[in-house]
Amino acid sequence: MRLVSVCDHVVEPPDVWTSRLSPDRWGDRIPHVEGGRWLVDGRELPLPSAGALLPDRAAKPQRWEDVPAAAWSPAERLKAMDADGVDCSVLYPGIAGIGGETFGRIEDAGLELACVRAYNDWLIDEWAAASARFIPQCIVPLWPAEAAAAEIERAVGRGHRGVIYPAIPMELREVPHVNEGAYDPIWAACERLNVPLCIRAGSASSIKVPQPEGMSPAVAAAFGSISGSTSMICVLSNLLVSGILERFPKLNVVLAGSGLGWGAYAWEYVDQQFTANGLLGPGHEHLPSELMRRQVYLTGWYGRAGIAGRRFVSPNNILWSTNFPLATSSWPSTRETIDLAFAGVPDTERDQMLWGNAARLYRL
Repeated sequence: MRLVSVCDHVVEPPDVWTSRLSPDRWGDRIPHVEGGRWLVDGRELPLPSAGALLPDRAAKPQRWEDVPAAAWSPAERLKAMDADGVDCSVLYPGIAGIGGETFGRIEDAGLELACVRAYNDWLIDEWAAASARFIPQCIVPLWPAEAAAAEIERAVGRGHRGVIYPAIPMELREVPHVNEGAYDPIWAACERLNVPLCIRAGSASSIKVPQPEGMSPAVAAAFGSISGSTSMICVLSNLLVSGILERFPKLNVVLAGSGLGWGAYAWEYVDQQFTANGLLGPGHEHLPSELMRRQVYLTGWYGRAGIAGRRFVSPNNILWSTNFPLATSSWPSTRETIDLAFAGVPDTERDQMLWGNAARLYRL
């Protein structure tokens, strides 16, 4: 088996920002660990999940010392990949936000940019330099779009292969709606540099039902994972009606951590709605399914429903991952998970979804 896992996460160690940002300029606003918690510009964050590596997957580390090394060490991560049959791993952040949203909440543009650049440089210097099997992706300043585009240029020039951006930037601070043309410099930079725009499921809280108080950790973890993946239906729907894919026909979009089972429904339903409501015309020259086949990728890591629906969601548009080291990861049983999910699938299609599409998308 060959596998390019297209949605894995790094857990940033405490010195990522303290070693790269000026204490004289930024002081305690620099992201750092204090009393077992991360502090980012005065905002407290919990340690990110590494449930796949813990005896209790629903548990979260309470101290930095409790975070397993395979979550933050490139050398230990390679051992975990070898044990699970993973050839290459496409990386998403942890403390920086699974969709890069942590720094988008910072109102100070100077501090936001400094934090973003520090993360992007660290990922190249520590992970990409450790092995070509790690595929780095950059985060960018939320706004203005010209600053985000400039960081995309810089980061891709350093070796980043994808661009991570929050699904709903407007929920992070006062910025224009994501559908407006003011964001075009971001989409144009991704298209010009031939790097995918990656939107991570779960990075937008405003389209998820808030968790009630009193949930057990296990139930809360499951609820968060389910609501994060299903929220991608809203993200995809907006993407298809926004006109972004029409204006940028070579922009590839990865819906990371999205799951696949809902894809067949969306693929069919959005066409029905466009046709029934007579929406085809100026600004919407293509059926949504045509745009999806041309430019959108869904990501699976479990189950048979999404693979069974591949006559709607073409094998050309399916990627696979281990979701490591999150609690829902298939690690360390990814081989068995894939054998079950892909039972009866022709080898050519299996290879395409497990590594071929990703190799083309990330230019491996």
